[in-house]
Amino acid sequence: MADNKHNKDNISSYGNYKLKKNAVDRLLDAKKAPEVSYSEIRKYTSDKKFSIPSWLKIIFIKFWFAGAVCYFILWGLGIYVHGLDLLAVLAIASGLANDLMVNKLLRGFEPREREYDRWMMVTVRKYWSLFINVLYSGIVIYCVFRTYFALNVLLGVDANADASAAQSMLGVEPLLFGLLYLGFDMLFITIKNTFIKIFQDAGAKASCTNTGGQG
Repeated sequence: MADNKHNKDNISSYGNYKLKKNAVDRLLDAKKAPEVSYSEIRKYTSDKKFSIPSWLKIIFIKFWFAGAVCYFILWGLGIYVHGLDLLAVLAIASGLANDLMVNKLLRGFEPREREYDRWMMVTVRKYWSLFINVLYSGIVIYCVFRTYFALNVLLGVDANADASAAQSMLGVEPLLFGLLYLGFDMLFITIKNTFIKIFQDAGAKASCTNTGGQG
């Protein structure tokens, strides 16, 4: 009889459901257990995860999208569009890719807000940022084309002077195009970041000077 009374005390009714108090108490006690640090858990794990550095992911994303633009746009439309028209189409495609995909991907996996600003030329997300990205992409692509021309000149190939030499000239393909685009992109971003740091340091120095003068 005593056991039955004890069991009834540990069971409470709620509507048509019966709630076992002992089970609830055990769950609450389990939640009160001391937390175990991640480093402590790692001691008992057999496999160690291989983590890819963030900078390598960013470099690959930029390279891949630049190569994709070359593959789908330059190779796809190269036989129909030429000269400045082709440069404009490539600039628009690259600007769209940077503004709508590359920068959005970087924002998606950055550990803290605006952590990856140093990897972007245009760090704001506004309607006008798309036009800035298109103009910037046009400058980068122009530099890439001039580099191809310079490389062919160094190789002794000038298709403008000799039409038969076009067969032996260095052609545009996604891998080298992606590397050149990435190189100029990072060069211009580094220059931008350098100027920003110079202005920030100058502003901080001027602020300290004004504070010291007032003191």
